[in-house]
Amino acid sequence: MTEGKPVVEAIASLAKRHQIHVGVAESLTSGALSASLGAGPDASTWFRGAVVAYDAEVKADVLGVRSSQLVTADCALQMARGAMRVLGTEAAVATTGVGGPDPEEGEPPGTVYVAAVVHDHDHCERFEFGGGPDDVLASTISRAQRMLLEVMGDALAAGQRTTATGQSA
Repeated sequence: MTEGKPVVEAIASLAKRHQIHVGVAESLTSGALSASLGAGPDASTWFRGAVVAYDAEVKADVLGVRSSQLVTADCALQMARGAMRVLGTEAAVATTGVGGPDPEEGEPPGTVYVAAVVHDHDHCERFEFGGGPDDVLASTISRAQRMLLEVMGDALAAGQRTTATGQSA
């Protein structure tokens, strides 16, 4: 986690300062993303937990994913929103994809979707990471951490431009 440590520290700082609780929904990362966030500073004050939904039924039954294809942007966004609902958070990040070594759903190994949702701001990207399964997981975790931080910053900046009544400040 040495590379991601400054990013996790920045996530922790923003979350604590703005009273944002963070959750995770992860598939191909199998709990490693949530472990990296849970190891962050004062995690008990801002990190609520994770749903590791490796199985399609868990994605559907727990997170409410209604996509028939699970290696998609739609699935990643539904996973993040489902984590927010289940964990009672204002922010969530989700990962789904093909870690390898074999293709799935017609997608080659290294195909990953990462989604982050903070309040009503969301962002999802498709990545095609190279290397073996361990490389794909490390790249996914790093990119998911950075995306969560970026979307948190965007959501907070947008929130600072409006008042509590929704009027421009």
